[in-house]
Amino acid sequence: MARILRTASVVKRSLLEPQVNFVFERKRKSKSNGSDSNDENMSEKGLALQAAIDQVAASFGKGSIMWLGIGGLPKGRIVEIYGPEASGKTTLALHVIAEAQKLGGFCAFIDAKHALDPSLAETIGVNTQNLLLSQPDCGEHALSLVDTLVRSGSIDVVVVDSVAALVPKGELDGEMGDAHMAMQARLMSQALRKLSHSLSLSQCILIFINQIRAKLSTFGGFGAPQEVTCVGNALKFYASVRLNIKRIGFVKKGEETIGSQVVVKVVKNKLAPPFKTAEFALMFGRGISSEAEIIA
Repeated sequence: MARILRTASVVKRSLLEPQVNFVFERKRKSKSNGSDSNDENMSEKGLALQAAIDQVAASFGKGSIMWLGIGGLPKGRIVEIYGPEASGKTTLALHVIAEAQKLGGFCAFIDAKHALDPSLAETIGVNTQNLLLSQPDCGEHALSLVDTLVRSGSIDVVVVDSVAALVPKGELDGEMGDAHMAMQARLMSQALRKLSHSLSLSQCILIFINQIRAKLSTFGGFGAPQEVTCVGNALKFYASVRLNIKRIGFVKKGEETIGSQVVVKVVKNKLAPPFKTAEFALMFGRGISSEAEIIA
């Protein structure tokens, strides 16, 4: 009888023990047989890697090498949000600002379109009393302001709304109908070259909101993109994350339309696999519907 009880106790203990203990037991047995433990090998690799990272940091400065991996928008990078009109581009950017402020960050909104609604921002959750707002006169003014804020190292998020509204001073001083070939694209390209290094040092998130235009000439043949973003191709290359937002439906309460159903697609991501999508409801005057996300 005592032998049966001891056997039952051993079986019960083996069932209750975590599976990882069994794995460690097998590793200990293999070590006793003369082979090294995988755990110890990983530990030795980790120590060697940390020593190499410390050596690189001591030789070239802190931040010269770092781990990648994000749980949202990457710090120290450029993010582009683009899409058609009334798709929720500014609303999405305001939600980013609200979340950054909850974590104690300082944010700035460069309103190049002169169209920010403070009441909507407050409804979304933005603390407008702690938000830097600028409505620049021209594109050079706006981008110089962004450069100054980023170089200060004290700003966590800067939103520029929008790239299409960054009109060069030469165009403003000219007459209606004057041709200004690629002036806006050259201005944006020069600004991005200056900002990319400052962003990596300050760990600031720079969000550019962009518009789309219909592509008239389709030299790419059948299947070529029919829509293009504004201000040339420089932003496409400098942006680490590009988000394409568009409306796919409406949210109705009876016969009344109270919101939009939108989808955001990650068309470019340098820090994680791209082409992921997210669908959510944008309620008019309220922003992203948290109730709909809970129910879904």
